[in-house]
Parts: sequence; C-alpha cells; structure tokens
Amino acid sequence: MLKKFLFVIPALFVASLYAQEAPLQYSEEKHLANMRQLTFGGDNAEAYWSFDNSKLVFQSNNPAWGLKCDQIFFTSIAGDDLANKKPQMLSTGQGRTTCAYFLPGDKTIVYASTHLGGAECPREPERKPGGKYLWPIYDTYDIFVADLKGKIRKQLTKEKGYDAEATVSPKGDKIVFTSTRNGDLDLYTMNIDGSDVKQITHELGYDGGAFFSPDGSKIVFRASRPKTEEQKKEYRDYLAQGLVAPTEMEIFICNADGSGLKQITTLGKANWAPFYHPSGKKILFSSNHKGTRGFQFNIFMINEDGSGLEQITYDGVFDSFPMFSYDGKKLVFSSNRNNGGTRNTNLFVADWVE
Repeated sequence: MLKKFLFVIPALFVASLYAQEAPLQYSEEKHLANMRQLTFGGDNAEAYWSFDNSKLVFQSNNPAWGLKCDQIFFTSIAGDDLANKKPQMLSTGQGRTTCAYFLPGDKTIVYASTHLGGAECPREPERKPGGKYLWPIYDTYDIFVADLKGKIRKQLTKEKGYDAEATVSPKGDKIVFTSTRNGDLDLYTMNIDGSDVKQITHELGYDGGAFFSPDGSKIVFRASRPKTEEQKKEYRDYLAQGLVAPTEMEIFICNADGSGLKQITTLGKANWAPFYHPSGKKILFSSNHKGTRGFQFNIFMINEDGSGLEQITYDGVFDSFPMFSYDGKKLVFSSNRNNGGTRNTNLFVADWVE
C-alpha cells in the first residue's frame, strides 16, 4: 500500500533540500550499480518483479497520465523509461488501487481495489496542523486477479472490510494479505485461487506489508504493537474510523503458518517495507530511525537475528519499497532522488552488488 510520509512536508522546504540537482546515485551506495530511473512524475511505488525478472507491476498517480489516485500499471525492464509514454494500465481506472503482484506464469496479477465501492477516488484523511500522520484503511478494498490486458478474471476476497496488501510466495502456491475481517489488522494466507484462508497473526496492532522468504517458508512484515491502555485505545479508536497511525512500527518475521513469531528490529520510529535478501538470511527495509528529520527514510539491511544493521541508500528525503528480482541480480525501489525539488516519488532499478 502506497504510504508516503513526505506528504506532510511543506513543498518549499522539500525544494530547498534540492537547491542543487540531486544525484541519481550516491557514492555511499556500494551495494548498487548501473542505476536507472524508470518513471518521471507523480508518485510511483510498490514495484514488484515478474517471476521471469523481465517485467514490473507498480502503482502510480502520475497526473500526466490523467490519474487522480493510484492505479496499477506494468512495464518491461528491457524497454525505455516512462518519461514520455504511459505504460499499460491493468486496473479498472475506477476507485483506488494498491499492492499489485505477479502470479505464477506472469500472465496475471493480483491487486487490491476500491472500485466496487465507487468509481471516484476515496477521500484522503484530513491532515490537521500538529495532528498525527494517518493512513486510510478503506473498507471497500478487495483483492482481484486481472490479466495483462486489464480484464478482471476473479475476485479473491468478498469479506466486509479491508482486504489488501497481497503478495505471492516464490513457490507460487500461497498469497499473504492484510485484512480487518476479525476487527483488527492481521495477516492471512490463502491459496492463489482464494481458497483455504487462514489467519496467521493475532496480536493487537497493525500487521501489514508482508512478503515471503525466497523459499516460501517464512514471512516478513511490519507491525505496530500498542502497549499501554492509552495506546491501545487510540489504536482502536483510529481503526474504527478507518485510520491507522504508522509512526511507530518494527519489523517481524514468522513461519508461513504464523508460528515462530519474532521481532527483528527495536529501532523506534517507523520501520516498514521489508523484503528478504536472496540469501533468505537478511532483510531489507525502510526506516527513519537514523534521519535527522522524521520524514527522512532510507533503506537498511539487517540479519534475521537483528544483528549487522547496514545502511543501503542515502537519499536526503525518501527511499523505500525495495524488492529483489527473483534471480537476486537486481533491486527495484522508490525514491525522491532526482525529482527537481518536487514531491515526486519515482522508480529506480539497479544491479545488486554483494
């Protein structure tokens, strides 16, 4: 789900950070090489690879493409950048969408959409001066399967409430997603045809942004864990309004059936958008724990046991949504780098260097 903390920053302040042209790649980014910018305008995020490593599916609200809120697109990595062309749209163009992912065979995708709840973009939460930054949890989100011409082939979820953030196991047999069907934001798994739905997390708090390990045996995700009665009440009150405050989250892992739950980070602030390293022993994630400003997010890497924290990206504003190609050779991510002082978030792909 496209969650970007930059929206709360005054535009003039962001522009001042880019008084000089920002680089495409920073010298400290030793794990990245041959970086290429793919998109040029609007917010482009959650780009995920096809199983054959040749295509990306992603969400965008690029106004140059006539969009008012996020819709789903796909592009070939071998093709030119998207500076002067609109890629193939796979969603309906109605409502708002999030979290698309290729299914085995690369002929279909899963994604979540609110279009059954209305053709218009759902309303964003009002940002009050001095108030908390909040994410909307739209109860009209459901998960669909579509082909690469944008035709919906199947609706996978029909429960009342939020069903979204679906990703697919590299084994091609399971989908993990977030749902409010039990009154809380928990993780569930299902077969790729939508059958055999099982709840795998049970603690109070937001569990989301989940991905399988390369062998499909584990799941990594972001979670909030309100501790005090005051925190629990605030969380429940926001959720009742279809909202969640994402400013305190940590990274967790568990087995694919939900057993063996373990917290990986204890960094404070917002740690999210995790993805497994190809080795299955390390995890990349986005965090603002080191930023001098609360909105400054970079990508970090950490061992499964919580040791060996290493910074991977160094943009001054926002880097997030890392995903390795299935062959482990490339990394795609979203960043505010090289955006000319605007709030645009674009997609970048680079070779991964160990």
